[in-house]
Amino acid sequence: MSDKPLVEMRNIYKRFGGVHACEDVSIDLMAGEVVGLLGHNGAGKSTLMKMLSGAYPADGGEIYVDGERAHIATPRDAQDLGIETIYQTLALADNLDAPANMFLGREIMTPFGTLNDDAMERDARQVIARLNPNFTNITDPVRTMSGGQRQSVAIARAILFNARILIMDEPTAALGPHETAMVADLIKQLKAEGIGIFLISHDLHDVFDLSDRVCVMKNGGVVATRRTSEVTQDDVLGMIIMGKLPEENRGETAPT
Repeated sequence: MSDKPLVEMRNIYKRFGGVHACEDVSIDLMAGEVVGLLGHNGAGKSTLMKMLSGAYPADGGEIYVDGERAHIATPRDAQDLGIETIYQTLALADNLDAPANMFLGREIMTPFGTLNDDAMERDARQVIARLNPNFTNITDPVRTMSGGQRQSVAIARAILFNARILIMDEPTAALGPHETAMVADLIKQLKAEGIGIFLISHDLHDVFDLSDRVCVMKNGGVVATRRTSEVTQDDVLGMIIMGKLPEENRGETAPT
């Protein structure tokens, strides 16, 4: 595995009128790593990721992918760099089956200009089998699928086109324990394949179970980024609520 970060966001700024949604934010992500992004609503974490995904333009700062300066002005620019987003809503068309959802907007056509349903189903089955071998009812409408299966479709759609960087927004929200465990297994498998993941979550248990590092944001800035193994959940709560480093919360002097 390369020592070079898969993604670096350096000194990123974003303003909405007089509000600094992100101010001088720097964060990086290695291949095969999960970085958990934590903070209250309005902390800036979703805005930061929307700049990486091309939904918002940055007002300042630089983004690097594989060490090369990246210019991300649109979601298509991000996709061309291997960056895909899985939103909390999943953005699935409930009346369509898994292959149709996975290829929506990027359909495979026959030489006669019609949809190549067989090719799309074949490719969809290959990707989904890699993620979840027990998920076989992929030609049912996704509205009939479980929450875990719907997450599998959304993740499969993201990696179908060779995404190397995933932004996952609350992937286990509203899921039961079994389906949460299923999504956790999917994330661990993606890590093993070298995919880097930014995980936006309010669930500390998820973050500590799945993340290699945690980055806490407050009021548009980064409080700290720490290895998950080196902090406690209380440390992270202190950073989220008080905006203080773990050393300060423990009454110690923070290193300079």
